[in-house]
Amino acid sequence: MSSVVPAKLDSPVILPWEYNIASGLCGGKANRMNEFGSLRFMRFFMTIFIATITMAFLPASTVLALDAVTQVKASNGQIDKLIRTLHQSYDGAENLRERRAAFERLMASTPDPTRVQIRNVNANGVEADLIWPARLHHPIGRRAILYLHGGGYYSGSLRTHRNIAGSLAKAASADVLLVGYRLLPEHPFPAQIDDALAAYRWLLSSEYRPENIVIVGDSVGGTLAIEAALNQLRMNGPLPAAVVAMSPVTDFAGTGASMTTNAENDPFMGKTELEVIRNAYIGGGSPTDPERSPLYADMTGFPPLLLQVGSRETLLDDTRRLEDKARKAGVDVTTEVWPGMIHQWQIFPFWVDDARKSNAKVAAFAIAHFADRPEE
Repeated sequence: MSSVVPAKLDSPVILPWEYNIASGLCGGKANRMNEFGSLRFMRFFMTIFIATITMAFLPASTVLALDAVTQVKASNGQIDKLIRTLHQSYDGAENLRERRAAFERLMASTPDPTRVQIRNVNANGVEADLIWPARLHHPIGRRAILYLHGGGYYSGSLRTHRNIAGSLAKAASADVLLVGYRLLPEHPFPAQIDDALAAYRWLLSSEYRPENIVIVGDSVGGTLAIEAALNQLRMNGPLPAAVVAMSPVTDFAGTGASMTTNAENDPFMGKTELEVIRNAYIGGGSPTDPERSPLYADMTGFPPLLLQVGSRETLLDDTRRLEDKARKAGVDVTTEVWPGMIHQWQIFPFWVDDARKSNAKVAAFAIAHFADRPEE
C-alpha cells in the first residue's frame, strides 16, 4: 500500500488572464519581457514551495522527487495550451446540455486512436464500444478493462473517450469495453450506476473471468468505478481484479479543504461545477449517501485500488481522504499525486506528455492485477 508522486514536478501554468496582468504592469516591450520573466520565476519558486509543503502532509510512504528544470517548459506549455483550449470550448455554455455539446465539439476535433479494432456492442441494453489492439495474435476475450467515462454525469460519450480507451487497450494488451451510460438530466440517478453494473455483468456473461477484469474511470467515471465495485461487495457478487479511479469525485458534500485552497488553481472543477452536478445527480437525496459519495462507504473487502489526482485539483482531498479510509479498511491502495496537473488531464494524451505517462501507469497497474497477464 503506497502513495506515489511521479518523478517530474510540473510548475503551475501562467493562466491566460495573467498574460494581460503582466502586460498591463509595464509600459515598454523590454519591461513587459522582464516582468513576464519575473512572474515566471516567482511561479516556479512557488511551485517548489507548494510541492515541499505537499510532501510534508502526504503519508509517510509517499515518495516525492523534484526534477522541475527538465520538464517545466514542455509540461507548463502543454497545460497552458490545454487551459486556453478548454476556455475557448466552454466559455458561454450556460447549462448542462450546452456544456455537453461543447465537450463533444472539443473531443470531435481530437484524433481517433490508431492500431485498434472497434466493435459497437449492446452490453445488456447499454451501448458500448469493445476496443482491442490490432495485433495478429491478440487473445480477444481474455482480459478486459471496463472503462467508465467522465463528464459530470451529463456529458461524455463513446467518441469523447475513444482515444484514452484505445491507448489503454494497446498498453495493457486488453479488450476495453467503453460504456455509453445514460446521462443527466434526461436520466437521473441511479441510471448511471445501473448501466455500469449492466456492462460489468455483460463482460462476465461473455466469459471474461472477474479476476481478468479491471474497472477504470476518470472524474465521475472514477466515482462510478468505485461505486460499481462497492455494489458488488454489498451484493456479494464477483469482484473485479482491481479498480482505477482517476480524479474521482468521492464526496458530493464538497467538504475537502482543497475545494477552497485549490479553487484558483483548477479552472474546471470547483464548488460551482460540483453543485451543478450534485443538484442534477442527487436532487433531494443526501450528498453523503455512500451509494453516491464513496467517501462515506465501508471499504472493507474492496479490491486493489489505484487513485490518480493532480496537485492543482480541487478534488485533491477527495482522493487523499478516500486513500486514508481505504487503507484503514485494509485495502491495497496506491495513490499518485501528479504535480501541476488539472482535472481530467489524463484524457488528453495527444496533447499532454503527463497524460501519456499517467495512462501508462494505469495500464501497468491493470497488467499487474490480471490473473492472466500478457506475454512479454
